[in-house]
Amino acid sequence: MSDVSFVRTDMLSEQEPPASSVGVIGWMRSNLFSSWGNSILSLASMAFLYLILSAILPWAISPTWGATSLAECREILHGLGREGHLSGACWGVIRDRWVQLFMGFYPSEFYWRPILTFILLFVALAPVLFADKVPAKLIWFSALYPFLMPWLLWGGSLWVPLAVLAGFVIGFLVHGVVSKKMSGLAGLIAGLVAAVVWWMFLAGIVSGALTSIIPLALESVESRKFGGLLLSLTIGVVAIGFSLPIGVVLALGRQSDLLIVRALCVGFIEFIRGVPLITLLFVASTLLNIFMPPGTNFDIIMRVIMMATLFSAAYMAEVIRGGLAALPTGQYEGADSLGLNYWQAQRLIIMPQALKISIPGIVSTFIGLFKDTTLVSVIGLLDPLGLSNAIRADAAWNGIVWELYGFIALMFWVFCFSMSRYSMYLERKLQTGHR
Repeated sequence: MSDVSFVRTDMLSEQEPPASSVGVIGWMRSNLFSSWGNSILSLASMAFLYLILSAILPWAISPTWGATSLAECREILHGLGREGHLSGACWGVIRDRWVQLFMGFYPSEFYWRPILTFILLFVALAPVLFADKVPAKLIWFSALYPFLMPWLLWGGSLWVPLAVLAGFVIGFLVHGVVSKKMSGLAGLIAGLVAAVVWWMFLAGIVSGALTSIIPLALESVESRKFGGLLLSLTIGVVAIGFSLPIGVVLALGRQSDLLIVRALCVGFIEFIRGVPLITLLFVASTLLNIFMPPGTNFDIIMRVIMMATLFSAAYMAEVIRGGLAALPTGQYEGADSLGLNYWQAQRLIIMPQALKISIPGIVSTFIGLFKDTTLVSVIGLLDPLGLSNAIRADAAWNGIVWELYGFIALMFWVFCFSMSRYSMYLERKLQTGHR
């Protein structure tokens, strides 16, 4: 038998892919009409969207941006032959009150301070969120930002936040010295005691003396003048920033072998998770000052931030505990085989993997916390929803509903959607999903 083989001498030239598999048509075939079932669902969804948009768009497309009252809006719509209560949106209220919806009653001459604060917030977050794309030294500014932010927003002497920062430095130095001579636990306790003693007895004296010598201060702004999106962002950013590390500590404490530590963490988590946030806000607004020393004036926004932080930290602890439980025991055994102690193993091996697994739950908790900042309206703070009630109480805008709520919903959606998209970006970057 003869062996007849074929050897190609000329390569075939590349051909364009079929038009039905690329571009818009290809995307629709693969995502919307890949099967009979998907085709039916896609057509039904398109019909539903058409019904919704056909009702909303004619109402939203309304030439009332320049109106100064609801009555003027109705006159404009009447001139266009559009009658009825829902004949068109009255966007004049947004043009008239958008600054108030963003800044509340913050003094207009100091608008530069919250604007600068939130510009610097993005600078401080850059080395945390995009560590591989910004200079590493910028992390030092991120560490200083929590002390700069309250000074810019509330004003007062610059020496006060610097005195608070000095307490952390003193605690760190004492911890280092004691840890070298004794155990790490003794160093931790000594550092905490030194910091608390500084804050309670010495920080006020030192900051007052320095203020009298070098008066570096901004004019103070009362917390009652905070409002709108400024208030929601202030509460949300601070509570989010502190709830994550507290949640990590609680998650580790719940898994501790020390009975007292585990019992305290479990009791705190279960108690906070069993109480509605609105109840904690009422406690913050009415009862918390009762437990403070006589004459103590604990700022209302600080009380709300503290309760929101504790509430979020309890849920964060359970999310992180789920990430810890998802790790195989081989990771713990590997850390032990390398001779790492408990804290080294947690910092270098266990916690990075647990946090990576927990990214979707962590971001969901952040989003829920940010949306829950609207609950402060029940204790008299004027968040965007609280301001909407004040705006509708004005005779010029009495009767406005959907325009204000729609604009507020859009503001919250922008921030929540941004957090969600960053979560997806981080998951892709760390390859947390299954391929």
